[in-house]
Amino acid sequence: MKMRRIFSSITAVSAMVTILAMPGVAAANSYWHQTNTETGVNTYPEHFQSTKTREQLREEAGAAAREGAIRFMGSNYPAPVKSDGAGKSRKQVIEEMTSETPAQRSARQQEMAG
Repeated sequence: MKMRRIFSSITAVSAMVTILAMPGVAAANSYWHQTNTETGVNTYPEHFQSTKTREQLREEAGAAAREGAIRFMGSNYPAPVKSDGAGKSRKQVIEEMTSETPAQRSARQQEMAG
């Protein structure tokens, strides 16, 4: 009876150790590895697995730069918004504003105020 308790205790402890060690083993082939240092992680570039080729990435980066989606040199200004068409002329906007009803004007002003 005593041997059975010892055996079951050893089995339970080994099962818990195995379960607790699994996350560390699962992350062994990832780009980031957890460490007990101040930074908390180490990076291993040789473990990185990409699904795209270098040429595909260059094409995507070039297209994003041409479209203005990538800003270099730490610019804090937002990227320019793509327009769908030619837009309205100044005259058209003024005509719309002068012809709107007071209810439409107050609704527009409330919408602009937030």
